Amino acid sequence: MKLTVKAPAKINLFLDILRRLDNGYHSLFMLMQTVGLCDTVTIEDSEKGIELSCTVPGIPCDEKNTAYRAAEYFLEKTGIKQGVKIHIQKNIPHEAGLAGGSADAAAVLRGMNEIFKTGLTVPEMCEIGFRVGSDVPFCIYGGTCIVQNTGGIVSQLKPLKKCSVVLVKPEAGVSTAAAYAEADNTYLYHPDHNKILECCERGDFEGICAHAGNVFEQVVEVPERVEIKRIMRIHNSCLSQMSGSGPTVFGVFENPEDASAAYEKLKKQFGNVFLTEFV
Repeated sequence: MKLTVKAPAKINLFLDILRRLDNGYHSLFMLMQTVGLCDTVTIEDSEKGIELSCTVPGIPCDEKNTAYRAAEYFLEKTGIKQGVKIHIQKNIPHEAGLAGGSADAAAVLRGMNEIFKTGLTVPEMCEIGFRVGSDVPFCIYGGTCIVQNTGGIVSQLKPLKKCSVVLVKPEAGVSTAAAYAEADNTYLYHPDHNKILECCERGDFEGICAHAGNVFEQVVEVPERVEIKRIMRIHNSCLSQMSGSGPTVFGVFENPEDASAAYEKLKKQFGNVFLTEFV
């Protein structure tokens, strides 16, 4: 059996680091949203173990890849002796703060669950996914979610109003480990997650935009961020912010024409610019 699964990217509408845990990980509070930009993952049962291929040169196709590890853990959990052939059509930029690798891993788990008819529940798939990476459980759920602690606590919310999204991925990369290390050594201003919770409960989209925040913007230097946000604001974005530990900056637009205008302007100045929407 052969199956093709979409693997959508995510953005962080809210991201706060609550504390550093004794095990070295960090307790987080996040409001996360999937967007239409996605990888395409093709999965097929095989007799040759796990085979992984990818359209982007340089991305590892062995156990260093989250999708490969997801397949390994799935087979281990279910006791299935067959193998699987996986091909990833990459569209989400690599190391961009958009959870591209986690989205691929989530797609593999969902796809293998269907191909092998194992009947795993979403929480069971999330348990496997959490072994792979902290964003994988959210990527299994998708939509609009509050995500807490190290990523394993996911609470689905009602969908937000349909909005267009412009994503800009600057050329410079960001080390997630270095970003957390810098955050540990910086006095951070913490955005109000209680306000975000209240706005989510009321379905107050304007309030969510007003109280959005990402603490990594205080410690991660992205030189282009100011100019990207300026262009988004003059085209009437209701929110512009960095996603994850960066470097991607996104803008949320209630008016699709404003989003298109911002996209056209930004793609003249930056290489990786995408026009998408909430999904």
